[in-house]
Amino acid sequence: MINVGHKLFMLDEILPPLKANGKIFWQGRMKTHQFFLLALLFLTGFPAVNSISPNETKTKKAKLPKIKKENNVLLLKKSNFDRALKETKYLLVEFYVSLSQLSQNLSEEFAEAARQLKKEAPRIQFGKIDVTDQHDLRKEFNIQQFPTVKFFVDGSRKDPIDCKGVREASTFITWVKRRTGPSTVLINSTAQAEDMINAEDLAVIGFFKELHDDSVDVFCETARDVPEMPFGMTTSEELCANYGIQKSTLVVFKKGKPVHNEVLEDGSQNKLELTRLIKTFTLDLVTEYNLETSVKIFDVPVESHILLFAPKNSQTFNATYENYKSAAVEFRGKIMFVLVDTNETRNGRVFEYFRITQADVPAVRILNLTRDAKYKMPADEVTVENLRHFCQSYLDGKAKLHLSSEEIPDDWDKLPVKVLVGKNFNRIVFNETMTVFVMFYAPWSDDCAKLLPVWDKLGEEYESRKDIIIAKIDVTANDILSITLDRYPFFRLFPAGPDYQVVAYAGEHTVKAFSEFLEEQSKTKAETREKEETGGTKEDLSQEENVITQKAEL
Repeated sequence: MINVGHKLFMLDEILPPLKANGKIFWQGRMKTHQFFLLALLFLTGFPAVNSISPNETKTKKAKLPKIKKENNVLLLKKSNFDRALKETKYLLVEFYVSLSQLSQNLSEEFAEAARQLKKEAPRIQFGKIDVTDQHDLRKEFNIQQFPTVKFFVDGSRKDPIDCKGVREASTFITWVKRRTGPSTVLINSTAQAEDMINAEDLAVIGFFKELHDDSVDVFCETARDVPEMPFGMTTSEELCANYGIQKSTLVVFKKGKPVHNEVLEDGSQNKLELTRLIKTFTLDLVTEYNLETSVKIFDVPVESHILLFAPKNSQTFNATYENYKSAAVEFRGKIMFVLVDTNETRNGRVFEYFRITQADVPAVRILNLTRDAKYKMPADEVTVENLRHFCQSYLDGKAKLHLSSEEIPDDWDKLPVKVLVGKNFNRIVFNETMTVFVMFYAPWSDDCAKLLPVWDKLGEEYESRKDIIIAKIDVTANDILSITLDRYPFFRLFPAGPDYQVVAYAGEHTVKAFSEFLEEQSKTKAETREKEETGGTKEDLSQEENVITQKAEL
């Protein structure tokens, strides 16, 4: 820096440097301008070292991690994610795994949405993260399913908004626009309303007396989560009269005709209930399960599904189906009605999951997706009245859980690996004298088939032990409520003692690894038992006393 006439000049302002390979070179330029510099320094004098303050020194900026793009989508990872958030007001991120076909399909639509919004809305950016090797990000944002899409606003990584059930480019565009701008269109005339309801297969219009109440807020919030159809709202008395509306009402139109009216009263509805109801209209009243609809069924946020298992080519099918369809009208938005054709061989896994055989059909089951709980309709005949009673008893919490179990084999305990079923599971694994190590398997799984011989060898190794049982159970034929299902095969250890603390095994699938795990767990259990019998250390007793005091205060 040089002081010339009370004005400070940086050296690079007077003499621009040459750059090569990211480095600055001055020497070549100095030869060309050496006389100019010497004269300038002579006139101004050499500045003293202490006349340059530390704050005036030009500091190099930290090099920010680069962010590459692929098909208009930012390629993100842990090292550049912070930068992407800081530089982007609205960031829609796809968390995926490269080997997933669903992820690949979504990525194509995601990229198309990014391309279309590139010029129209540059503030909105699209990014994707392959969480196969980005474990920290996967854990931070609790990514359980693939693909998962989340929306980040104003650079905040706390509580991003889930973008659920969106799979097409046009729907992504609508979703993100409604998150960054108005979610509904204000309708002022009958002609405008007719244009909207006739432009798409489905449309929703909210009829209100005024635009400043709680019902309007819930309606607008719902519109943000249902990008599959256009939303409009109006306070026009003429429009309300034309459609016969007297109270604040949400109307769903299908192919230009009203198919559902829902009266909106302040505080009586919430966004989730309305979203469930409206999204069911993206599917048929009764949706047949197949490869195409299977994904769409789970995109609708209705946690309770009722399934009718019946052969479509049977003589009684039409009558059964009409009864089923009639009951579906009453429970729309509360329970999703699904048809499973038992003549379709590709539905085999569904039959297996519900333990349905040809002798059972027609059969009706309810599945609660959140709790993975199944319920069986107690009546055999599929009538409207039986269906209505079954659904209502389920919603009222009075329906009984349906638990399947094979019969206990006569030789279940004759081999080194004991055979468990639903009827003897609790009695064997939950006891105070034996530690039980269980393999949960599916007969159709190749991974399970390869591992069963290894499990047999482990059973032989511990056959003489009186305190350890090696067991297996077919979870496709036996329902076990106390165990959360995992990917087959999976393993759980049930230690001896009264506390019943189940331990999940996550090691290698070898006899050696299984054995080391067993021995380590047995050692830990023995040390804990010894500690309890001797009363523990003073520190342990102090902690226990503290816990008792806290409980007393509660």
